[in-house]
Amino acid sequence: QVQLVESGGGLVQPGGSLRLSCAASRSTFTMGWYRQAPGKQRELVATITSGGTTDYADSVKGRFTISRENAKNTVYLQMNSLKPEDTAVYYCYARNFYVDYWGQGTQVTVSS
Repeated sequence: QVQLVESGGGLVQPGGSLRLSCAASRSTFTMGWYRQAPGKQRELVATITSGGTTDYADSVKGRFTISRENAKNTVYLQMNSLKPEDTAVYYCYARNFYVDYWGQGTQVTVSS
């Protein structure tokens, strides 16, 4: 089992920045972030492997940066140039030995 604890969500104005953090209870191969806006399906935001290979949704490329500290089992999502359409619940994700784990979610609201 892997427990994931997220932090860093909140309310920000368009064009602003936020940094999300997620700490895992043990090491995992892949960590990342998904998001779900009201009335929409959960979608990939970004993932990163323990080796540092990253993958981003086209909608966030150039604005969001995913990183991780393997020694702390922690993944970060730096979100810049935020847009109202980035408003969603952001879920931390981890995958280990073909099993998926999810955090409880943290709300990100982009609004003036």
